[in-house]
Amino acid sequence: MTTTATSADATAPGEVLLAVDGLRVAYPGRGLRRRPTEVLHGVDIALRPGETLGLVGESGSGKSTLGRAILGLAPVTAGTVAYRGRDITHAPRAQRRELAREIQVVFQDPYGSLNPAHTIGRILEEPLTAVRAMTSTAAQARIAALLDRVALPAGAVHRLPREFSGGQRQRIAIARALALDPRVIVCDEPVSALDLSTQATILDLLTEIQETTGVAYLFISHDLAVVRRLAHRVAVMYRGDIVETGTGDQITAHPEHPYTRKLLMASPVAHPARQAERRTARAALAEG
Repeated sequence: MTTTATSADATAPGEVLLAVDGLRVAYPGRGLRRRPTEVLHGVDIALRPGETLGLVGESGSGKSTLGRAILGLAPVTAGTVAYRGRDITHAPRAQRRELAREIQVVFQDPYGSLNPAHTIGRILEEPLTAVRAMTSTAAQARIAALLDRVALPAGAVHRLPREFSGGQRQRIAIARALALDPRVIVCDEPVSALDLSTQATILDLLTEIQETTGVAYLFISHDLAVVRRLAHRVAVMYRGDIVETGTGDQITAHPEHPYTRKLLMASPVAHPARQAERRTARAALAEG
């Protein structure tokens, strides 16, 4: 694995919030005598308070599996996930409920993660009353503040998810993730289903939230340009391994691993001639 030292690594203050050490994930094979398929091959990452670590790779690289393992949703076969120094790799259900106060998630498809039969008010109220045991009055005040935080009108509480656009639904998902005041949010491809202008507004919103709350993000994406815009550090994942880490500028200006260079060449550019040059260079790398 090629690792590039960064100023963020050297100067980021305080504790390591989330540490993944030697993590391996394998899924059972299908059929008789099929061996398990290992998806992660000993992954190490660290996330500090108020930091965004961008995890970038193509489909099938293992990046979403890493996010799921951190959340306790993937079968870890070796290694550890530690939160504030406490091993949570195989945390039981009761402990996971407690961890929901500290670690939240925003998924790619907001419509799929929001109960279509519930109003936005009920969706936001559930974690407040179930986990934080708020009274209904306190919960309503908190919901109003959450909607204001993500720039949605107070009247949204009476509406269903289908009545909102994709970008608005993602704002609702972000509001729900913020409801418990977490210290870490796993953002799993949160803008990949949105158009470019909506992507930009959601990225701006996430940046503003981080600046005002100090929340840390593990930001998962296939798009290096998106990751570079938001992340303090970038980790490139390829076939279940972290192959390169560094700041966004380091990764894009001086990529060390061939796969990172392929990701850069896959990023769209406005000029047709430059885009054609990138396709040619990427094909040459593939042949090499």
